[in-house]
Amino acid sequence: MTGYVPGRQLQNKTADRTGVPPRAAAPGRPRTGQARTNPARPGPARTSQAPRSNQAPRITALGGGQGLSASLSALRRLTTDLTAVVTVADDGGSSGRLREELGVLPPGDLRKALAALCGDDDWGRTWSEVIQQRFTGTGGLGGHAVGNLLIVALWEKLGDPVAALDWVGRLLNVQGRVLPMSAVPLDIEAIVRGHDPARPGEVSAVRGQASVAATPGTVESVRLLPDEPPAAPEAVTAVREADWVVLGPGSWFTSVLPHLLVPELAKALTETRARRLLTLNLAPQPGETEGFTPQRHLEVIADHAPTLAVDAILVDERAVTGGAFGQADLAGLEKAAERMGAALVLGRVARTDGTPRHDPELLAAAYDRIFRTHGRIGPWR
Repeated sequence: MTGYVPGRQLQNKTADRTGVPPRAAAPGRPRTGQARTNPARPGPARTSQAPRSNQAPRITALGGGQGLSASLSALRRLTTDLTAVVTVADDGGSSGRLREELGVLPPGDLRKALAALCGDDDWGRTWSEVIQQRFTGTGGLGGHAVGNLLIVALWEKLGDPVAALDWVGRLLNVQGRVLPMSAVPLDIEAIVRGHDPARPGEVSAVRGQASVAATPGTVESVRLLPDEPPAAPEAVTAVREADWVVLGPGSWFTSVLPHLLVPELAKALTETRARRLLTLNLAPQPGETEGFTPQRHLEVIADHAPTLAVDAILVDERAVTGGAFGQADLAGLEKAAERMGAALVLGRVARTDGTPRHDPELLAAAYDRIFRTHGRIGPWR
């Protein structure tokens, strides 16, 4: 990190929080704590233990796909009390096939989040690779990811998507917990200007995450179907009980914004006592945000969630000083951040190979500095 441009002064927030005993070890692993007593829900149980001043910060990360995976890979370096809340609107590839054939939640983004939370030892690396492995060939299994089938099998056995994900997390010995944003599959519908290149000024509706992600033209807004979908209660609790909530990076309209369109989740994001951090992408995304400036990304968030206040916005300094976004208007970007109530934080978080991907170590360092500079519960290291 090279510094930050301060927005409004952030006030300290302190609160007594409950502790989290370690998750039971996966089979074949040394046991690091006691198993949860309810076998139907093997995820992390909470006990009354206060204060939390010397414990790791409780962080909830929202998103989907590769963007959320990047954030989780960084955050797991900072805390053991980490929850991922994942979008469930994917309708392409293996996830789309399973969703259509079985009526289940699309498992792909959930699988990616679990893989990102696997440890760096042999156990974690092996299981991360296994669940990401795809079957080859042109038969019925061709193209399916092993982890997708494992997740769906547990869903069918247990009849509870959250319990099933907790069991997979236990098997993988992940550092954290993965939750669906909603317990029902969702669709994304976007209003796109110029979807038909022959009619650049025409506005039309494009439905489906895969279609929206690859659409030509300019995405102007999105909505979820069904309207006002129910949030997973555990996801709402994770947002309300967090010390920090991290939103982004990721596909802006199909991975980041959907969380703000689930009423119960949006309400929790507005009312939580947690600090809120928004992480901007490193480059515009072909299709979804082609031609967008960093300011436009913030305007889209504000348009869809006008009551949402943010405490800090993290931007890669090279991306906005002659990088993928060109020579950005930093003064305008700071003003856009201030309108959201946030401090604009500039740092170096991209890989050095020239690809628009976050470096886990650099991103972790940036997150760590923001957590320390902009209010924390207490020393955790």
